[in-house]
Amino acid sequence: MTDENAEFYASMTNRCKECHKERVRQNRKDKADYYREYDKKRFQDNPKVRERHRRYQATEAGRASMIKSRKKWQEQNPEKRAAHVLLGNRIRSGEVIKPENCEKCGAGGRIHGHHHDYAKPLDVVWLCPLCHAKEHAE
Repeated sequence: MTDENAEFYASMTNRCKECHKERVRQNRKDKADYYREYDKKRFQDNPKVRERHRRYQATEAGRASMIKSRKKWQEQNPEKRAAHVLLGNRIRSGEVIKPENCEKCGAGGRIHGHHHDYAKPLDVVWLCPLCHAKEHAE
């Protein structure tokens, strides 16, 4: 590639690199919702990205980021946080018995309490992580 063509991509000679980058940035901004969903799905389906994310979370910066994110969520969702805390306290005290199997698919292992209404913190459906994720997706 000669110096005069260094400002253009090899496959695109009608628009310089900087103009093309600006057009891409503007497109992402104009279609933010679409790209947010696209990026989320791409992240969830790509084992390399998940592994990179897991490694980052193990670093000091990653842990600090998770703590900051968790604190922000708790500040933005006080009713949900209160319901989670109340349910956890009742489970520990023995007033609420957490089942060992998912109410939807019957799977064992880790079970989550899903709230349909956070105003009723003890009214939960007990789900495995997969069924819980599906419940939130619906």
